[in-house]
Amino acid sequence: MVVEGNVNPNPIDGSWRVWIEPWFLSYAFLGMSVAGLAPILLPLSVGREGSASDIGLVMGAFSLGGLSAPIWGAIADRRGLQRSLLISGLLETSAALALFPFASTLIARLVLALTQGVGAASAATVANLFIVEAHPRPEWDERIGWLQTFYGAGQVLGLLIAGMVGDSDIRLGFMIAACISFTACLPALSMKGTIRTGPFIRPVLSHPSRHSGNATGSPQLFYHQLNANALKHLGRSLISPLSIFLFAWLISYAGVAAFFSLYPILMVQVYSVDPALSSIGYAVAATAGLFLYAPSGVWSRTYGPMRVLRSGLVVRLMAFVVLLLAGIVDLGPTRWIALISFALVVLAWSLLSVTGTEITARLSGDHEGEGLGLFNASTGIAGVFGAVIGGWCAGNWGYKMVSALGIVGVVGALFVSGIVNMLGKNQETQEE
Repeated sequence: MVVEGNVNPNPIDGSWRVWIEPWFLSYAFLGMSVAGLAPILLPLSVGREGSASDIGLVMGAFSLGGLSAPIWGAIADRRGLQRSLLISGLLETSAALALFPFASTLIARLVLALTQGVGAASAATVANLFIVEAHPRPEWDERIGWLQTFYGAGQVLGLLIAGMVGDSDIRLGFMIAACISFTACLPALSMKGTIRTGPFIRPVLSHPSRHSGNATGSPQLFYHQLNANALKHLGRSLISPLSIFLFAWLISYAGVAAFFSLYPILMVQVYSVDPALSSIGYAVAATAGLFLYAPSGVWSRTYGPMRVLRSGLVVRLMAFVVLLLAGIVDLGPTRWIALISFALVVLAWSLLSVTGTEITARLSGDHEGEGLGLFNASTGIAGVFGAVIGGWCAGNWGYKMVSALGIVGVVGALFVSGIVNMLGKNQETQEE
């Protein structure tokens, strides 16, 4: 490995500022645009002229772009083009966001949504490489934690901006999102280092789970990636129970992705919650969720990751049941019931993210990095399937039935995770 540029291998202890670099602002802006504004603006824009199925397809294309991450990761590793990929990805995302409100056909919207996802994946993929390849391992924990803090704060600010814009001037919202992505290029210029490496197995990060539930933009989600070598290294670990657990994760994430992809339109159509209020509610829930990561880790160590994961699934199950009932029968203050239930769906992500990552690492044997790459790939695929199926369900049976997909996904995941738990206990018994 050859590292060129400004690297500070020995930061001064005792100050949080030494862990933060100017280019972290690029990821704060990225979080604002692709994790905060885009998930609200895209459905609202398509919903004005298109059907629910169209919304699902566009959001599916948006998530599909995230699956290009291994390509950008390989280029960054071999060519040392981290800064170029970051800036080009931001520019690509900015251009696609600026053009989207002017697209008049479904094909054009799909292409632009896919372009946004690809650009975000290109930019987000190299985030952790800037840290793990340019700084000593003891520094990774703090630096990556602060990087994700910037990204998460950006997402919350983006949601708040979406709430202020609402659906009154969606075109203005897209222009703001495009300007934010473009502005993100400026802090990226401060990263002067060039990092060249050969193909390598990426070490497991200390903060692999502290990322948003957004499958398109989270820098943490894109570090461990799936490729042919990863599958080869996993070997027997992939057969069982890892593959069974990943199937449980896929169906659970697909169910909730169906709801998230239609979120702002669904909240209006079913619960009479305007986009401004739904965006602000999402921002509040996302902020509260950031404070649950540390307790989730403690609970996982105390009670076991599988038990905590199943508890998170139960919380989501109850929330989706209430959302379904609120859409079918009059429960009184429907809008507030819907917002609180959705907040529980978001808060449960902290439990699921931490424990899902830990379980995958354990089931992957000595190849945790490759296992997490497969875990992230299943998350991305589930996001695509969930968005498309959610749009189809809303188009055929109405938006209120999308919550049923969340219920089906969680129930299926609870059943399959029970099988994984049973197999794990049997394996421990045999080893004893």
